[in-house]
Amino acid sequence: MNLFLTIALVHLVALSSPGPDFLFVSQTAVSRSRRQALFGVLGITLGITLWSALALLGLQLVLHRLAWLQQAIAVAGGLYLVWLGVRMLRGALSHEPAQAGQATIVFGSDLATLRAGLLTNLANPKVVIYFGSVFSAFLGDRVDAAARWGLWLLVVAETFAWFALVAAFFALPAMRRGYLKLARWIDGFAGAVFIAFGLRLIVARRG
Repeated sequence: MNLFLTIALVHLVALSSPGPDFLFVSQTAVSRSRRQALFGVLGITLGITLWSALALLGLQLVLHRLAWLQQAIAVAGGLYLVWLGVRMLRGALSHEPAQAGQATIVFGSDLATLRAGLLTNLANPKVVIYFGSVFSAFLGDRVDAAARWGLWLLVVAETFAWFALVAAFFALPAMRRGYLKLARWIDGFAGAVFIAFGLRLIVARRG
């Protein structure tokens, strides 16, 4: 099978697995707008751009040798995800958790949403381990630099395309109407999941 097709299929499977990025995009799209969700997608894509480039440059090997650095990054990322989750839970437990055009996960301008998407992605250092594993499994000495960076562009473009589709789906009028009826419960569930993701990162690094 063509190397590019193989990497594309592997990455698609990884993208389709629910995680903080998926939850962030879907909740932003359903509670705010497709436009704002796309800014979040751009932030997530920037994070993937960085993590995948660092993986190609061998960062996962550095993290493997410097366990304290990997632990520090994981704890910092976990704390950020917990903070997001607590923010959402507080909104869900308030008298007016989420109304049309408002969201408990992000606030302010499109740039603020982009930044939140970027930080959500960067909060998970396991991404660089994932890319390092994928690249080391499929890229050998015979793969030249041009092909390597071509694959880097592929995963970046695929990430943006996938989450743009997620944003478009959850921004559909029917999805938004359903959200407005169950906003408190959806925000509360999303907040709890974010906290669980964050605590998992923190506990896993300490264990």
